[in-house]
Amino acid sequence: MTTPDRLRPVEAATFEPLTKIVERDQVWSRIGAKYGVQNPVPPWKTSLDGICDAIDRSGCGPEVLDSVDRRSEEDALSATVYADLPYPENRLVALAHSLLVRGVIDEAELAQRLAAVRSRLES
Repeated sequence: MTTPDRLRPVEAATFEPLTKIVERDQVWSRIGAKYGVQNPVPPWKTSLDGICDAIDRSGCGPEVLDSVDRRSEEDALSATVYADLPYPENRLVALAHSLLVRGVIDEAELAQRLAAVRSRLES
C-alpha cells in the first residue's frame, strides 16, 4: 500500500462527495439487502462497464482520460484512497475521482446528482 507521502497527484486529490460515499460505507451488498434485492451484481455495474469501454475506445487521449491512465489510476486509487470499498464500488468511485481530477465532471454537479439519486432511492 502506498503511504500518504508517496501518493501520486491523482491520489492526493480529495473530493467531498466521494469522501462521503466512503464514510457512509455505501456498498451494494448493504443497499441491496436493505431493499430486499437478491442480485449480487449492482444494477449500475453494466453502465460502469460501458462507460469504461467508451472511454477506452474514445481516442480522446490523456487530455481527457485514456485507457492506460484510467486503469493505472483505478488500480492506484483502489489500493489507497478507496481501499475500504469493495469491488466494484472502488472501481466506480475511482473513475469518478479520475474524471473530477481532469475537470470532466464538476464536484458540485456530482454532489447534486448523488443527492437526486439518494432522494429517489429514499422516496
